[in-house]
Amino acid sequence: MKTVICHKPNEMELIQTEFDNKIQDNEILIAIKKIGICGTDIHAYGGNQPFFDYPRVLGHELSGIAEQVGNQVNQVKQGDKVAVIPYINCKECIACRNGKTNCCTQMQVLGVHRDGGMTEYIKVPAENVFAVNDLPLEKAAIIEPLSIGAHAVRRADIHEQDTVLVVGTGPIGLGVARFTKLAGAKTIVMDLSEERLSFCKEWAECDETVVAGEGAQQKLLDLNNGELPSIVLDATGNKHSMMNSFDYVSHGGKLVYVGLVKDTISFFDPDFHSKELSLLGSRNATREDFQYVIDCMAKGQIKDNYVTNHISFDEVPAFFEASNFQTNKTLIHL
Repeated sequence: MKTVICHKPNEMELIQTEFDNKIQDNEILIAIKKIGICGTDIHAYGGNQPFFDYPRVLGHELSGIAEQVGNQVNQVKQGDKVAVIPYINCKECIACRNGKTNCCTQMQVLGVHRDGGMTEYIKVPAENVFAVNDLPLEKAAIIEPLSIGAHAVRRADIHEQDTVLVVGTGPIGLGVARFTKLAGAKTIVMDLSEERLSFCKEWAECDETVVAGEGAQQKLLDLNNGELPSIVLDATGNKHSMMNSFDYVSHGGKLVYVGLVKDTISFFDPDFHSKELSLLGSRNATREDFQYVIDCMAKGQIKDNYVTNHISFDEVPAFFEASNFQTNKTLIHL
């Protein structure tokens, strides 16, 4: 079968691989049809992804058709359209026992810790598969990145009375902004790109936009009656942005890191202490978050133009080699 493998940083190849289609009783064999390209894939290709070893088959934003289902599988049947939760958890650690399967101590993410879905077929535990027969496969493939945003908003415990700033309007930031707005909060988005800000305001239906850089803090004060946002979610994965975000949070507020950077983050403790800030990380998503996104899609609350670029499976190595990642979301079609 066709498989795209990243041998090492900046070296990717389309190859033919052998595949054993025998599955366990609790597994599902999926014929992959759509794959979203994520910042994780881009960072892995560039050698900047934490928790990563080479060689690796990338790809964790996946949808396809259930080709075979194990004897103990009840929630999915052969022929169903499916979406994949790519986070394989141990079910036994302290995080899993407390319902935080998204940050399992033995987390295995498809396309990161183990081979992912840039291939024609993949076996996945049944508990990591949703039947999504009412959704087009293109939409099913973007449930995962949107669930990252949904989880961050739930983690931040956002309410209608909050003013929220979302920093970074890439694919993850778009989802964060949309679900913040659906939570009823006043939503401001910040980015270096006015083009991205314009798209985000329309797509996520945000209230205000701010160009990052000099004067951004004052602009936030002007937009919010002289007060800074009560909650800031940084979805950039950029060290300097993540450190600057401390300056945008109100006293008694929360800063949530949605993005991930392979570096050390520092802050000026007197400011952090004087504001009594809550600093939170948000990792991956849970089954609850996936179901919420599916429900939002079913209600028509997620606009269709999240995907802005389409390529064939054979074009994948050349796409990464060109390193033109300025589109919002690229979808691979098999």
